[in-house]
Amino acid sequence: MRKVQAIVIGAGPAGLAACIEIAKAGGKAVLIDENAKPGGQLFKQIHKFFGSREHRAGVRGYDIGSQLLKETEELGVEVFLDSPVYGLFQDPQGIMVSYMHEGQEKALLGEKVILATGAAENALTFPGSTLPGVMGAGCAQTMINVNRVLPGKKVIMVGSGNVGLIVSYQLMQAGADVAALIEAAPSIGGYGVHAGKIRRAGVPILVGHTIKRAMGKDQVEAVEIVALDEGFQEIPGTGQVMACDTVCIAVGLTPLTELAWLAGCEFTFIPSLGGHIPIHDENMATTVPGLYVAGDIAGAEEASTAMEEGRLAGIAAAEALGLYDEITAAPLKGSVWTRMDALRTGPFGQKRFDAKAQMLETAKGGKE
Repeated sequence: MRKVQAIVIGAGPAGLAACIEIAKAGGKAVLIDENAKPGGQLFKQIHKFFGSREHRAGVRGYDIGSQLLKETEELGVEVFLDSPVYGLFQDPQGIMVSYMHEGQEKALLGEKVILATGAAENALTFPGSTLPGVMGAGCAQTMINVNRVLPGKKVIMVGSGNVGLIVSYQLMQAGADVAALIEAAPSIGGYGVHAGKIRRAGVPILVGHTIKRAMGKDQVEAVEIVALDEGFQEIPGTGQVMACDTVCIAVGLTPLTELAWLAGCEFTFIPSLGGHIPIHDENMATTVPGLYVAGDIAGAEEASTAMEEGRLAGIAAAEALGLYDEITAAPLKGSVWTRMDALRTGPFGQKRFDAKAQMLETAKGGKE
């Protein structure tokens, strides 16, 4: 079995960034992903990013993905695609990673392993939710931006976080009619600039509402929506039927933590970060020696934060491998933390900022 310095599982923004940092330090990184193409979510994000110049503000997601891929190629990162990982096993010399590649079982031994497996869309259950035409907003985004297929002509979007707002606008750009965006909470969850775009385009945003049922014989033909009170209970007599052929669900993400559970990581439960996440310290190191996490597996956030966490995990792994000494690594990690803190502050990032602080205290042995 071949031994390598570092194995990164997941070729999305966090995994690519981690590989780049390890390679820049002079290390050898192997990147493994179950998908046919690397890049993860970035290649369906056609909108321009926010933040500072360091966060590549004004650059579209797919361009950022292309830049990261180019860097990994130039730095000689070894990549295995169409290679689902099914096992992580602790070994005296590191962590053994078992995966499938070209129909055969393979294994590598990594001195350090970084999990950057991302997150999955949450489902929403209601009568009719299994009808054709009900799908995750991320699924719809993949259809229009990657596969160039319009999922439907008349869409109801459920959820007003950034995903719901951005995908609504992109559906309109692709030629769909977004009949309404509904949100159970009493206020919009995403950035005002995204909400402003779809409001100016004539899309009503109905806060304090939810779907009661979807109707149709062989596919979605209409939905009934109802208003909710302060306790999120239906207000009688508020039901209204809206015609549609597609319902997109954007009600949050759940970190894909199966491999971390399998490896024996300790977990904590933080709802604002998506639920159960592996406990990790300021270096993104888990409770399993040699195992790091980065991106949505460490708590569902934005792509910019995922890249920063990937950089942090890569720098920390490089230091642990002896590629950096402490004096060299400290300012590199400090710069990443400064940028991450900037992303997490403000009215829409404070909950995640507080949640990460809570998690770090847990990692240090504090109370959850």
